[in-house]
Amino acid sequence: MDALYGIPILGIVFQLLGYIIAIVPPIAPIIMRSATPLALGALCGVLCERSGVVNIGIEGTMLAAAFTGWVVGVGLAPVFAATPTALFGITPALVIALLAALGVALLISAVHAWLSISVRADQIISGTIINIAAFGVTGYLNAIIARASPTSAGAFTAWAPPQALTDLPVIGWIIAMFFAQGPIAMSVLLFVVVLQVLLFRSRWGLRTRAVGEHPKAAETVGIDVIRVRYRNVILAGLFAGLAGAFLSMESGNSFQAGMTTGRGFIALAAMIVGRWTPVGALLAALLFSSFQALGQALSFSPPGGELGSIMTSIPAQFYDALPYLVTIVVLAGVVGRSIPPAADGQPYEREAAT
Repeated sequence: MDALYGIPILGIVFQLLGYIIAIVPPIAPIIMRSATPLALGALCGVLCERSGVVNIGIEGTMLAAAFTGWVVGVGLAPVFAATPTALFGITPALVIALLAALGVALLISAVHAWLSISVRADQIISGTIINIAAFGVTGYLNAIIARASPTSAGAFTAWAPPQALTDLPVIGWIIAMFFAQGPIAMSVLLFVVVLQVLLFRSRWGLRTRAVGEHPKAAETVGIDVIRVRYRNVILAGLFAGLAGAFLSMESGNSFQAGMTTGRGFIALAAMIVGRWTPVGALLAALLFSSFQALGQALSFSPPGGELGSIMTSIPAQFYDALPYLVTIVVLAGVVGRSIPPAADGQPYEREAAT
């Protein structure tokens, strides 16, 4: 190994690969936490676009849900002074705040569905309006509410798996990655598996894919295209709502203006890289979040030798931007090879009965 590390230039590459292999297991739970909002946002995009509706308003939906969950928790914290449970630190205030966040996400998704399906407005413009409105409204209201320095309802806490499981060879770190999490992050794996099975192994999934690929043909065999699109776009809002709630109620217990910081758009990139499949979207989200976690790993466990000198000399802002740079590079290589549903983004109008 030392001989490989001693090779000019290539030695640095081998050192980097060795460092990544060594550091990934300890930071695996951090990677999963970073991937959670990306994966949930990508699932929202998968369900929408498999139904033929483009939704770039995921960012705004996440932001609105994050704000709603936080502000409802702030209002209910003095009312419900219950002791958090040992499992996930659940309180009545947190549960009600989570439901409120999901409700707002459903409402925004219903508006987007109405504009895209019934009004047949440009779906890109509809999503852009949602993003701009959410950023402006939440930023304004947060500036007003934050002046009073309110106390939040707290946050969901992570579960600690038995050490016997996390110490298992080979798979122990994988168990810690997916299960040393709070309830929202832990639910991601369940949602991915269930949605993957339903999309490709159920009647509902077949109808959804038919509506996204060839709506006119689907209509001729008795599928109500309008209803399927409405239902799926609105339900997809639940995933974006969970992503937003995660940011303000599990990853932290506060809200900052614009705290989504582009995660909704990275989620769309994960959806494309994952070829519009739930499992692929999760893997892409984990890839993007790994580079974000790398910057955090350098702060507490930098590599030694020449590689450590190089990496620690790079400004921290570079590692903050690294996930976005990687997203652009990967997306540039995938575009053209990853083919979306044929009717994606195309408004559908029923033919008049004769």
